[in-house]
Amino acid sequence: MSFEEEWASVRSTSTANVSMRLNQVAPEPGGGGGGNADLGVDQDKLGAIGSAAYALHGRLAKDGNHARTSTTEAATQLKGHDFLTGSAMAAVQETWDSQLKTLLDACANISNHLDYSAASHAKEEEDIKAALAASQIDQYFK
Repeated sequence: MSFEEEWASVRSTSTANVSMRLNQVAPEPGGGGGGNADLGVDQDKLGAIGSAAYALHGRLAKDGNHARTSTTEAATQLKGHDFLTGSAMAAVQETWDSQLKTLLDACANISNHLDYSAASHAKEEEDIKAALAASQIDQYFK
């Protein structure tokens, strides 16, 4: 068999195997290639998580500052009478405020991101439907 004949045989065999592999790829072990390849977003689950993050934000904003004024006042009084615990209490209050703000920002970010994701996925779904509908219509014009 000449090189050209062997090369033509290999090329025809490889193209036959490629189309077969594209239609019947076995899932990889360990996950990643499970049964349904479609991207699915459960709006109800996203909504529930976003709603919980929003509710947590509201509770933290209200309850997280519950002792702020009394703690600040106590720290000021203690510092005014030269107690070292006054400075320590003020430092604890400042740390609490910083961490509370970080947690509030995280809750707001989660809630806002999930709202954005839900809207974005819905828009992408509509764009895909429109593109498919347009491509099906286009085939009739040819």
